[in-house]
Amino acid sequence: MSHTLEMRDTLFIVAKKPPLINMMQPEQFFELMVKELEVHSEMQPYYKFLGKKSSWHFRRNYFLQRLRYIQSCVAEGKSLSIWDCGSGYGTTCLFLAMNGIKTHGTTLEFYYDTVQKRKEYWSRYGDTSLFTCTYENLFDHPPAANTYDLIIVQDTLHHLEPINDALQIFNNCLRPGGRVLSIEENGSNIIQRAKLYKYRGNKRIITIWDEKLQKDILIGNENIRSLKSWGDLFTQNGFSIKEESVQYIRYFLPVKYRFSDPAALLKKELQIQSTPGIRREYFFFGLNFVAVKKG
Repeated sequence: MSHTLEMRDTLFIVAKKPPLINMMQPEQFFELMVKELEVHSEMQPYYKFLGKKSSWHFRRNYFLQRLRYIQSCVAEGKSLSIWDCGSGYGTTCLFLAMNGIKTHGTTLEFYYDTVQKRKEYWSRYGDTSLFTCTYENLFDHPPAANTYDLIIVQDTLHHLEPINDALQIFNNCLRPGGRVLSIEENGSNIIQRAKLYKYRGNKRIITIWDEKLQKDILIGNENIRSLKSWGDLFTQNGFSIKEESVQYIRYFLPVKYRFSDPAALLKKELQIQSTPGIRREYFFFGLNFVAVKKG
């Protein structure tokens, strides 16, 4: 894939800042992570790269597009204070650590204990001490005011409930001009909406029992939203979504990759998503955007 295509894949380069020097690029990180999956087999059901060969390029393209987007937003990362809210297996935090960027992650996932084993694997490639992680509910222990410059919420925003309370916590703990980097599913996607309705109906918010915390937790039940809905919520809570940051990704279904060149498909996706319209709004699976704290 050409350098030009990689840059276009990002679509949003924060203020056109230069890439970090001596970075571990997403492609290299991905290759090392695939090798890691052979060691930490418990992660394979979540990261399905070792599953069907027919979906390899489909999953790889999607993973790299998201990671490149994050990379574009942390060009000055070594000077940023970053919180990964909903860090899960810690993949994003590990990627940032491999590039000398310090991040603190919080999670409520049952596989929290796997994170330490992952840090042992990645310690041969970079300084994993830059990645710290705790098991906690943001509503129980919100960060202090003016603590962070950047909050990453990847596959997490649609789980946070009450959502307005969560966004107020984000606003309070961000410094002036701080950002929320969101990597989400596109709530306007027709296919995904149909699948989720079949799965959970209109029951968008549920209560679950957390074994570690020994308490009930309110959670969004795959409560994905459209860009407009997110825009309204963020505006109500003191943020503005930067139009130039919006990126739609993953247009083609896995079957398309069986008969097409993955680089060509990615190029085509970029062309489609660059033009507003029905295909962009209703048929892309992924939605990335950055919201900036006002004032």
